Amino acid sequence: MRLQTKRLELIPYSPEIIEAAINDKSRIESLLNLKVPEDWPWEEVLDAFPVFAELASDPTQQNWGAWLIIHSLDKTIIGDLGFGGKPDEQGKVEMGYNIIPNYRNQGYGFEAVQALVNWAITQPNLKKIVATCPADNLPSIRILEKLGMHCVEKTPALLTWEKGV
Repeated sequence: MRLQTKRLELIPYSPEIIEAAINDKSRIESLLNLKVPEDWPWEEVLDAFPVFAELASDPTQQNWGAWLIIHSLDKTIIGDLGFGGKPDEQGKVEMGYNIIPNYRNQGYGFEAVQALVNWAITQPNLKKIVATCPADNLPSIRILEKLGMHCVEKTPALLTWEKGV
């Protein structure tokens, strides 16, 4: 499954894409016919690849893991987004996202996250989406506000946001 927006395409990670991202990024270029920027993936995304691989390999978790954000015109990976797995017993999922620096502050983050949230709210058993962001990350705060999420917890370093569906 892929999601298309006006300027972006969202592609779920597969085990093959994850293996290539870890071991040989040039394979992604040939697998998906995309440009792979030098500054992708981020260290924190690399650290999460074992979890992404587990989710991508589990048919019950299909599409509830990580997704690539592709700039349609440039045919370039510009970020990642996704969930930490399917909704839990309370119907809650945690969402995260990141855009590479050259593509920030152009509306791509909101466009990508909105598309994934729009897909997620059509899925059974989902009741709440949760996201966290650094307290000083104003672009992320704006994205979460535009999505209709509400800040439910504040620490000096981190904000926690929720959206009921």
